[in-house]
Parts: sequence; structure tokens; C-alpha cells
Amino acid sequence: QVQLVESGGGSVQAGGSLRLSCAASGLPSSYSNYCMGWFRQAPDKEREGVAFISGIGTTTYADSMKGRFTISRDNAKNTLYLQVNSLKPEDTATYYCAASWWPYGGDCRTRQYNYWGQGTQVTVSS
Repeated sequence: QVQLVESGGGSVQAGGSLRLSCAASGLPSSYSNYCMGWFRQAPDKEREGVAFISGIGTTTYADSMKGRFTISRDNAKNTLYLQVNSLKPEDTATYYCAASWWPYGGDCRTRQYNYWGQGTQVTVSS
């Protein structure tokens, strides 16, 4: 079955950095045929999109995430990454990766994501 497994979360102080990873397995098609995205959900808040990347590496970011977040992928390893720098307490959330079949490239931000990981917790203290 499809598995998306996030890792790399943890507790850090404000100003620190983290690199989140998401290992994919069992996808019905080649990993490079999928848009991949990072989302996050803070307590008592709605889930929000963070960053997105097409199979060939075209990246898009939510407007509020530009500058401190960098999404990347390694198609040979079926792995997605999110580098987060200058962490702020308001970045505290559960971070999820997700996949959407879309082998056409372009902007992955508006895709319907139907495969989800279980999430990894990021806690930023001031």
C-alpha cells in the first residue's frame, strides 16, 4: 500500500533550522509522476499548504512561506525534503507530506492531494 513517512521533526529554539524528510513507497506510478507537497496544521487552526514541487522540480510556495522554506526532492530515492530556516514559534505545527498524481509538470499548488503521511511534529520555543 502507499506509505508516506515523514521524519526530521523535533523541538528547536527560535532561529534554528530543521530538515524534514518524506519517504514514499507503494505509489501506483513512478514517484516522478507525482506532485509532492508539504502542509502543516497548528493546534486549533486549519491545515495550510506550505510548499509544492512537481516531478521535474518546479517549486511553488504559499505566499507567507517564501524565503525561509525550501522544498526539494530526490526522485532516485523517492524522497521529499523541506528545509526550514530561521524558525519562529508560529511555525509550531504538525507537518505533513502529500502526493498527487500529475505527470505534466507546472504548478502543483492547486492539485488535489490524495495520499498523505502521518505527520511529524515541529515545536519551536522562544
